[in-house]
Amino acid sequence: MNEPILEMRGVSKSFFGIKALRAVDLTVYAGEVHALMGENGAGKSTLMKILSGAYRPDPGGEIRIEGKPVHIHGPLGGRAAGISIIYQELSLAPNLSVAENIYLGREMSRSGLLARGAMREGVGPILERLGADFTPSTLVAHLSMGQRQLVEIARALHARSKILIMDEPTTALSAGESERLFALIRQLRAEGLAIIYISHRMDEVYALGDRVTVLRDGRLVGSLDKQDIRADAIVRMMVGRDVSSFYKKDHDPEAGKGHPVLTATDMADGQRVKGCSLTVHAGEVVGLAGLIGAGRTELAHLIVGAAPKTSGHLELEGQPIDIRTPGEALEAGIAYLTEDRKALGLFLDMSCLDNINLAVIGRDAKLGWFLDRDKARERADRAFAGLSIRAANAGVPAGGLSGGNQQKVLLSRLLAIAPKVLILDEPTRGVDVGAKSEIYSIIDNLAKAGTAILVISSDLPEIIGICDRVLVMRSGRIAGEVRRTETVPLTQEDIMALATGTEHLDA
Repeated sequence: MNEPILEMRGVSKSFFGIKALRAVDLTVYAGEVHALMGENGAGKSTLMKILSGAYRPDPGGEIRIEGKPVHIHGPLGGRAAGISIIYQELSLAPNLSVAENIYLGREMSRSGLLARGAMREGVGPILERLGADFTPSTLVAHLSMGQRQLVEIARALHARSKILIMDEPTTALSAGESERLFALIRQLRAEGLAIIYISHRMDEVYALGDRVTVLRDGRLVGSLDKQDIRADAIVRMMVGRDVSSFYKKDHDPEAGKGHPVLTATDMADGQRVKGCSLTVHAGEVVGLAGLIGAGRTELAHLIVGAAPKTSGHLELEGQPIDIRTPGEALEAGIAYLTEDRKALGLFLDMSCLDNINLAVIGRDAKLGWFLDRDKARERADRAFAGLSIRAANAGVPAGGLSGGNQQKVLLSRLLAIAPKVLILDEPTRGVDVGAKSEIYSIIDNLAKAGTAILVISSDLPEIIGICDRVLVMRSGRIAGEVRRTETVPLTQEDIMALATGTEHLDA
């Protein structure tokens, strides 16, 4: 390779006496995608915020760009040094046009008025280069998440950035939008841009990464070149232990056979779900797979009463049951973990203690009105210990926790009711590898205790790793079932054949 475009040497950072980074080194070259990995709290975001100017490092380290030492003071200093960062939560102004967003902070003006026409002309060639299907005058509020991602990239290119940092860029994108983003990243790499790519998703790192650097507990663990990038090596570096038991599966799915807990028959909503039936037994983990838009989440919403059904009926432990609201589902012992924990699950400004106790707040009330704080605190403490929730204490706001710990707080709330059926919708989305392993262990232990579990996931390795059998949805219907046996494993090929309707092509 040529001389590196970026060298960070001995970079450290402390917050109130606590070391977040300890003498970290990072080397990045022009024309490469450099994946930065590590568990939540490993120091990835802190390191990138130092590089982009959002944080100042502790004295003693050094940053060089194109061989020259630089001192980056503030985000404007980072931009002046040729560094742009695209955060997971996009930083666009939805009420402004594409051109106005790209020029934000560097607006063109004439006689004290914004030169909107000139700004539109200035960004037109960049949007054309990126293959954008919208115009410079389009309001950002009218764009999809994939299109907004493109605006962020256009802003970086317009600022003549040499280094582009992308933090979990596919979290809110559909599969099609993600593929288009990958194609664009490869194009930018070929044009000589250095891209630092932060992701928890192994398949993305395999597809894009030229090199991988791993951080753990604020320290550099090491780097891998493309030919050495393997899931077991990366995960071992991230969590500091062997990953042979990553997908923990000690429960016996045959133990509960003959004991159906949840039976849903002919469920339909008149739109996305078209006559689906399924049964989940005690001590069994059943996967619900399918392409985006197949109707998996919509089916879960019908089961727990989060959406009205046009047909169908439910049985719980052999008895008919009519569920019209999620509250009624909880009372019956059917718990649903939403796929969007921030918008639909947690109250981020409330404490972990209050979030954990929300589902049983009425059960603990004294005289029907007053919350029993002692019981609530005991329950939260048990959840923190049993699920290994990492936070200073149960009184801290849930919004300040990492993604994995937020997910475990939400899961703790559902487990407080001791559910008979647990429906998990994308249970490890946005969760780091270490927390994933812990969540898989929780699922396995619940199954061993007899809970009937239905897992909805777009992560096929996850579905295969933790589920006993898989129901595959296509176009609102259950297209078929793939079952694990002692001699026949679950495979991605079999699941995708059902999901895409190609299961009979080879027959």
